[in-house]
Amino acid sequence: MKPLKHEAELFKGAMLAGVKYAEGRGVVEFEATDSASEKLLYIYRLLVHDKVIQPLPEEQVAEKTLRHKLAIWYSKQLPKDHPLLN
Repeated sequence: MKPLKHEAELFKGAMLAGVKYAEGRGVVEFEATDSASEKLLYIYRLLVHDKVIQPLPEEQVAEKTLRHKLAIWYSKQLPKDHPLLN
């Protein structure tokens, strides 16, 4: 797994987009007390369930790999000339 350039910033954007996606679907309302890890896992499972992203083998489901997977998902939604992609 090769780290993406600007992966941390892409992940932050992915979390915001993922929360918006999940709440927009009406399937969850995240609370301020929910941890980032809980949100990350929920968003990942929802995106897999909706067939938006390919699932990882269950033994590879860890916070580091999920952060990377969501960063990739988010990067594919950005315009080609976005600063985070350069």
